[in-house]
Amino acid sequence: MKPNNTSGKKKGLDALDCLMIELLQKDGRISNTEIAKKVGISEATVRTRLNRLIQEEYIQIVAVSNPIKLGFKIVGTIRIYVEIKKMEKIIRELKKLKPLWFIVQTTGGTGIDTEFVVKSIDELNELVFEKINKIDGIIRTETTLFLKYIKRQYDWGTAMD
Repeated sequence: MKPNNTSGKKKGLDALDCLMIELLQKDGRISNTEIAKKVGISEATVRTRLNRLIQEEYIQIVAVSNPIKLGFKIVGTIRIYVEIKKMEKIIRELKKLKPLWFIVQTTGGTGIDTEFVVKSIDELNELVFEKINKIDGIIRTETTLFLKYIKRQYDWGTAMD
């Protein structure tokens, strides 16, 4: 699907987009009608803009849950040291692993950091030793387990502020 402008390039964010994002960061269940009232535009314009923001991956609209309260016994991070020349292949393989819900390319000599959720120590063992460490190009991994969430906040706004 082509972006909403005639140049074929992504439009970028304007002040209205930023305001809509900030409202959604505070309450992801806010209706398009309520957003329209608060920012002074039509509901149809809100719908069009939200569709573009989602399509162009500026935002996702999801329920952010607490995996520990949902029964996942083990939650944490895996730092993955990789052979840089094999990075793209490694990323493709990691994206296939459902327990890895967050994957980022990093600086600092590692290559990739991930966050995971699993139901048991057996699932963690399988994830680390049977799946991740068997991917060609992975040098080693370091796993850190979360004991409890201290702060989880998602209303940081936009850099356009």
